[in-house]
Amino acid sequence: MTLSAFDQFLSPTLLGIPLIALALILPWPLYPTPQPAPLHRWLANRLLSFQNWFINWIISQVILPLNPGGHKWAALLISLIIFIITLNILGLLPYTFTPTTQLSLSLGLAFPLWLATVILGIRNQPTEALAHLLPKGTPTLLIPVLIVIETISVFIRPLSLGVRLTANLTAGHLLIQLISSAVLVMLLQASPIAIPTMVILFFLTLLETAVAVIQAYVFVLLLSLYLQENI
Repeated sequence: MTLSAFDQFLSPTLLGIPLIALALILPWPLYPTPQPAPLHRWLANRLLSFQNWFINWIISQVILPLNPGGHKWAALLISLIIFIITLNILGLLPYTFTPTTQLSLSLGLAFPLWLATVILGIRNQPTEALAHLLPKGTPTLLIPVLIVIETISVFIRPLSLGVRLTANLTAGHLLIQLISSAVLVMLLQASPIAIPTMVILFFLTLLETAVAVIQAYVFVLLLSLYLQENI
């Protein structure tokens, strides 16, 4: 049976049971938690210090620009960006699986969160929420067309969130897989082109690591912008 390069994006199974659930649960034990008061130490370790710095950076970049009503979403947004970053980076390790390359998972994250922002806007400020469908000063003849266009643009937001995350990660993983396969073949043939190709593969891996972090940040940032419009 000839394997496809896209087989790496199939969810692995054990005894017919998909292991995507295990991949979703695995990241959480990797993060340290501060010890309770009787057992806490005066100095935190480097990992805990970096985690606290990263959380503070997320708060300053994503949470603080929101209106005070959006600060209630801080714990959710911080947990979401850490969760997606961990899944993306762990997926770069050999013999691992990246759940975010599954469109069903990306849409499963994007659609409920987007829908929550829409419901929040309709409940708290229905007039302003509906006003987004029609820009001020629109000519009368263009009102029906613009309402349809703006409505489609609103409903396409969760699709763009999920597809952007999945497409970027899938493209990067597929490119790494193709180049690494070429490097292996050239090494077996003792080709002199193998060394520069390995250098390209190294820098591509660094780029894909950056993409894994950036895509998680963009996902949460866009979600925060949708939230800002509805609070």
